[in-house]
Amino acid sequence: MIDVRRFTYFIARTLPMILLAIVGFMFLLPLIWTISASLHTNATIFQVPFSWIPRSAHWTNYPKAWTTAPFALYLANSFFIALVIACGCTLFSHMAGYGLAKFAFGGRHLIFGAIVGTLLVPFSAIMIPVFIITRQLHLVNTYWGVIMPGLITAQAIFFMRQYMVGVPDELMASARVDGASEWNLYWRIVFPITWPVIIAVGVLTFVASWNNLLWPLIVINSKHLYTVPLGLAQFNSVYFTNYVFMAAMSVVSIIPVLIIFLLTARRILDSLTIGSGLKG
Repeated sequence: MIDVRRFTYFIARTLPMILLAIVGFMFLLPLIWTISASLHTNATIFQVPFSWIPRSAHWTNYPKAWTTAPFALYLANSFFIALVIACGCTLFSHMAGYGLAKFAFGGRHLIFGAIVGTLLVPFSAIMIPVFIITRQLHLVNTYWGVIMPGLITAQAIFFMRQYMVGVPDELMASARVDGASEWNLYWRIVFPITWPVIIAVGVLTFVASWNNLLWPLIVINSKHLYTVPLGLAQFNSVYFTNYVFMAAMSVVSIIPVLIIFLLTARRILDSLTIGSGLKG
């Protein structure tokens, strides 16, 4: 006879894993399709049914697409812009979150509410004013014209503030009693404790900046300043779209983001464990 308890325990353990595997596969499916499509030709890429494993893989699509446009330059531009935005946004939002969470001053809840309220405003609604300000600062068609609007975001401030609310006030009070200045308190105590949210916000901001198409499309005019999304858009024209080249360079553009994730994933998990222990 079947042991009902063991069977129930088995189902309770394996069913969530099966569901997670299915969901994970669904998320990976577009990436798998892109990799497969990059080995097709423009004549076979949209055949029905789609051939997930091409009969003759066209590996030459990668070097041909790479040399069609200066993608090494586009990758360097994207990396520089995304790195500066990620570092700047993480630092500024960290300071703002620390001030809103740990300093008692009049109107801080109102200020935080106003910041969170900006999350309801789409970028398209403020795109024109931001562009006018950028033009008045003579930053159009420059790296800094792309970088400046992303140096601080409401999402980053929200995550930083919410995480810092959980930092023990007693720890900071004891440091002040020992004679630590606010600057030393921030850099030597608060900054190391909040590594989990620093790394998470930094990686998420980097990825968002790396994938951003709309704002660089508005600000950048010169091709030598193009980012990867703008470079991929060059394969699309009025008369013809080279889908296989676009798929090939899309796969290449994923590699830097994947490397950053692999380098930071363990640190994020370790930091989350440390952070949870401090909160408890």
